[in-house]
Amino acid sequence: MEVISSVETFNGSKVASPVETVLSVRQVKVVFSGFQALKGVDLDVGDREIVTIIGPNGAGKSTLLDAIVGKSPVASGHVYYHGKEITNKSPYEIARMGIGRKFQNPNVYNDLTVFENLLLALKGSHGIMSSIRAKLTQAKKEKIKDVLDRVGLVDKAFTKVSSLSHGQKQWVEIGMVLAQDPTVVLLDEPTAGMTPDETHMTGEIIKSISKTHSVVVIEHDMEFVKQIAQRIVVLHQGAKLTEGTVSEVQSNPEVIEVYLGRERIDAAA
Repeated sequence: MEVISSVETFNGSKVASPVETVLSVRQVKVVFSGFQALKGVDLDVGDREIVTIIGPNGAGKSTLLDAIVGKSPVASGHVYYHGKEITNKSPYEIARMGIGRKFQNPNVYNDLTVFENLLLALKGSHGIMSSIRAKLTQAKKEKIKDVLDRVGLVDKAFTKVSSLSHGQKQWVEIGMVLAQDPTVVLLDEPTAGMTPDETHMTGEIIKSISKTHSVVVIEHDMEFVKQIAQRIVVLHQGAKLTEGTVSEVQSNPEVIEVYLGRERIDAAA
């Protein structure tokens, strides 16, 4: 399946080109005790594209990622991965197929080194002790070295995760997702709690990841969004309000009213 996508490159210029659709969400609804958290949302993610999802708190952003990976049951609608329906499959099945998810808070092993965390995350690893004691093949070494390089933690490889900064722990978990060899990487507020320097570095990491992976990012920091976004999807009250390039979304009157205007007020407070 191909879609014609007009994307804004990192220098602000637009290009229109056919993009293979890797992940598709069609009219997905999620209901919690009668409350519609998602009201028929559509989403397409192209091959090696960065799609950033923004919107006010409670807009349904994390719920959408939960629906994609099977964590929140889809009441109606469909999720497709490479054209194959994966709606309501188990999170384990979906991860094994090639969709990796990072949650808002780092989920890492603090008492292990960065290297050991990545070793545990490698595709096909089973159990903490068995993975660590297993023979470390050259292929595994090279894979871990590549991931360390991509997340900027080569010099921290044998450092215990407990001694890292919050931002570095976030990078470890991004690395653990990459170690699983996904095609699609879903990141939920990856810069939450980071310093400005760490936030910028995370943006560069994500742009590097997008050279070989499709990436979906939930984020509130609009400066960070402008750093990474090729296409932005705006959610509001469980529905898609609009989508487009950074400049198109920033100039959209509805987006300014329900989200960007509020963000500017909060920033000034």
